[in-house]
Amino acid sequence: MSDIKNSDAPINTTTIDKNLVDAPTNNIYEAISIISKRASQINGDIKKELLEKLDEFATYNDSLEEIFENKEQIEVSKFYEKLPKPHALAVQEWLEGKIYHRNTQDEEI
Repeated sequence: MSDIKNSDAPINTTTIDKNLVDAPTNNIYEAISIISKRASQINGDIKKELLEKLDEFATYNDSLEEIFENKEQIEVSKFYEKLPKPHALAVQEWLEGKIYHRNTQDEEI
């Protein structure tokens, strides 16, 4: 997870050359499918880590009148909001060759 926090993936929208994206597979649809699956994995990891950190601040009250702001909880939430989006991280990993993939149709049984 520390790689994600130190990633140089763009936070804003950037244009990427299609030829760079489909170069490893020679098929843009296959490349996008792989990137999409990796983005889902990254999103799950981020969500799990965020929920674990927010659980540390959880207070279990039945009273709705006692709502208070926890500054640390707000800071944790803001930090995760500022992270690059999972799809941007997945594209960055793909372009850097950090995602392992294989085509099972090419393998002989």
